[in-house]
Amino acid sequence: MKVGVFLVLFQDEPLEKALDYAKQVGAETVEIGTGGYPGKAHLDPENLLSQEKEIQKLKEAIQSRGLEISGLSCHGNPVHPNQEIAQKHQRDFENTVLLAEKLGVEKVNTFSGCPGDSDNASYPNWVVCPWPPDFLEIIKWQWEEKLIPYWEKAGRFAQNHGVKVCLEMHPGFCVYNPETLLKLRKAVGEVIGANFDPSHLFWQGIDPILAIRALEGAIYHVHAKDTKIDPKNSPVNGNLDTKPYTEEAQRSWIFRTVGYGHDLGFWKDFVSTLRLTGYDGALSIEHEDSLMSGKEGFEKAIALLKEIVIREKVEGAWWV
Repeated sequence: MKVGVFLVLFQDEPLEKALDYAKQVGAETVEIGTGGYPGKAHLDPENLLSQEKEIQKLKEAIQSRGLEISGLSCHGNPVHPNQEIAQKHQRDFENTVLLAEKLGVEKVNTFSGCPGDSDNASYPNWVVCPWPPDFLEIIKWQWEEKLIPYWEKAGRFAQNHGVKVCLEMHPGFCVYNPETLLKLRKAVGEVIGANFDPSHLFWQGIDPILAIRALEGAIYHVHAKDTKIDPKNSPVNGNLDTKPYTEEAQRSWIFRTVGYGHDLGFWKDFVSTLRLTGYDGALSIEHEDSLMSGKEGFEKAIALLKEIVIREKVEGAWWV
């Protein structure tokens, strides 16, 4: 395993300056935003695809620093009921896949997306309960008419260009837990896997360790991000919390940097279970901790992960 960073954290800096800092702190991989909600401050595939010299320059910028690109990320909603948004995010996805192929990057990270409740909808409709029965009808329509058909086509496109689609399980989108990830993977094929981010599982009441076991063989990329459940607010109001992330004291949970939501013991179990189930890729630090600066959060996270990451392959059980 290698420790890296989701470089949108430093989107206000030029790419090469961000790469220098990531390398200086100890990152071994970088994940770069290429559209969708993370934006494309460092890489705009639509402009870059026709510029072979710039693509080569990018490769040299990464390789000369001893870094690797763990994935390109265009987290968006390509099935959004607003066609302008859907088409933009679909275009970002397709251009990201094409750029990944040129760069020799095998993983593109994104969301499954969430449609509306009909072809006349204006906004996505994320259903979280089965009753009244209208909700079950919405889910059936979303999956059968929108989600599966879209990803069957998008999955073939990615596969034809040597790319795996890594879906982040995120509430608000149709794929938000292991069950829904595996449901879409079964319908579309093994081109679909997980960009496994434990922070979004914690507040749903999901045990990330058990989720890793359930997704054995289907985890293609990993985000390292933590969540703190508030011991005062959560037991009173539950964790379906729509208050702004900046109202930390009133929320049932907030995102934290690695080690500030769960202790070292959890993170040791986390990397060990990833190893147990065959994952040996990057742990890409995503900083969204509103109590800590990006610089401090990144440096603390990388120090913790570098202490516990498992690097060497086991040749055999010599003690047996």
